[in-house]
Amino acid sequence: QVQPVESGGGLVQAGGSLRLSCVASGSIFSINYMGWYRQPPGKQRELVARFTSGGTTIFADSVKGRFTISRDNAKNTLYLQMNSLKPEDTAVYYCLARTPTTDYWGQGTQVTVSS
Repeated sequence: QVQPVESGGGLVQAGGSLRLSCVASGSIFSINYMGWYRQPPGKQRELVARFTSGGTTIFADSVKGRFTISRDNAKNTLYLQMNSLKPEDTAVYYCLARTPTTDYWGQGTQVTVSS
């Protein structure tokens, strides 16, 4: 079992910044993938950013140049730095921790960007 827990969401004005954190606990040795996803109101969940197995990063086109993803392996923590936020970034942001057998989702953290 793996338990990802997100934090750092909130209400911010357009142009502002937020940093999300995801702390993973449990059988963290079995995690082979972690990434950030979001679900805007009335829409499907979508990939925001993730690391590849080679350690490079992949971003959704809509966030390229504004968001960065990083990790602190010593703290079992994944981060998402979000800059130049736009109202269309409003969504519930989820952390996904994947093992060879199971996807573990966090409970999500709400990000609301006002215009």
